[in-house]
Amino acid sequence: MRIEATKLGKRFHREWIFRGLNHTFHPGTATAVLGPNGSGKSTLLNTLSGQILPTEGSLVYSFQGQPVAVEDVPRRLAYCAPYLELIEELTLSELLHFHTRFKPLRPGITPAQLIERMYLEKSRHKLVRDFSSGMKQRLKLGLALYADSPLLLLDEPTTNLDRAGVAWYQEHVQATVAGRLVIVSSNVPEEYAFCQHQISVTDFGAQAAR
Repeated sequence: MRIEATKLGKRFHREWIFRGLNHTFHPGTATAVLGPNGSGKSTLLNTLSGQILPTEGSLVYSFQGQPVAVEDVPRRLAYCAPYLELIEELTLSELLHFHTRFKPLRPGITPAQLIERMYLEKSRHKLVRDFSSGMKQRLKLGLALYADSPLLLLDEPTTNLDRAGVAWYQEHVQATVAGRLVIVSSNVPEEYAFCQHQISVTDFGAQAAR
């Protein structure tokens, strides 16, 4: 997946969140979007994902040299963020069965194998609402990292994870990023240490937009 942003800006009411972003995100690369809390990192990721429209500028998507319409981006996207909800009325096994009908896993990975990789074998028949916050975050990460999607967006991926959970994330993100376009929104170095590129929201964010 390739994303080309030209003079990209997003405003809510009269306040610019970011403005003037010119950047091309190339397939097979990982980019960290950096900035303090409240600087607009999540808004930028939501804009790049096509979930919200930019106020100005343009986004051009392509995959293997062919253009991708913005309405088709979700099919090629895996997204993990603390504010994204899980279907908590389902058990883990039921959730994976439902989720993978719409977002298949990477070739060679079955739902049962994913449960093992997330270290959730003992919770396969447990309702997701009864998971701890750390278990829910590991589940969100597992669904995103092991989705068969060329675009991977991670927003503050180690939220609610303890030290063992952070180590799990670092191991599995390294194992699943090859060949994908990966964008990580973060201000925690251990979340984006694997990224080859960095851009700072403060360079084109609210302060720069004034």
